Formats: sequence, C-alpha cells, structure tokens
Amino acid sequence: MKQIEVTILGQSYRLGCPDGGEATLLAAVATVDREMSAIRDAGKVKARERMAVLAALNLAYQLAERPANTPPAAEPARPAGAGDAEIEHLIARIDAALGDDGRLL
Repeated sequence: MKQIEVTILGQSYRLGCPDGGEATLLAAVATVDREMSAIRDAGKVKARERMAVLAALNLAYQLAERPANTPPAAEPARPAGAGDAEIEHLIARIDAALGDDGRLL
C-alpha cells in the first residue's frame, strides 16, 4: 500500500492508497475539498468538523440520488453562495438531531 499526502481545506493528510488507486483517491480528495470549500465560502459555518459533516451529507445525498449502475461523474464546482438554503436546512437538521449538548458552534 502506498502513502499519498493530500490537502483538504488547507490541511495536509497522509492517506493509504492501494497500488493503482492514486487517480481515484485524488479525484475523491478533490471532490471533498470542493464541497468543504463551497460550505466554507458560504460563510455560515466556521467549525471544520461541521463542514466535514455537511460535505459528507451533500456527497451521500448526491450519490443516493444517482440511479443504480450510473458511474460517478465529476461534480462541477459550485459558485460561492450556491446552495445556501440547502446548507442552512442541513445545519438546522443536524442541530436538531444533536440537541443543545452536541452543537459544534
């Protein structure tokens, strides 16, 4: 297994990668970085952990919406401010699920 150093939202990570999987891993890293950057650029979320949860939820939702047997396609970068209502809705749902003790902000 190969080690690859990547950067997500300005923070470096060393990730294990199976031989031959570098391109797939780098594409995944780019997708996660793009999602987290869009959330950060919207300016409503400050905690890195919350950005990661929202990015994961966005990506999981996109994956669930895709019809079965459809290969993944690179998602176009969203401009800053795109999807703000969706992000606010997800934040409200996460806050409701976590309750007062689990708030990240």
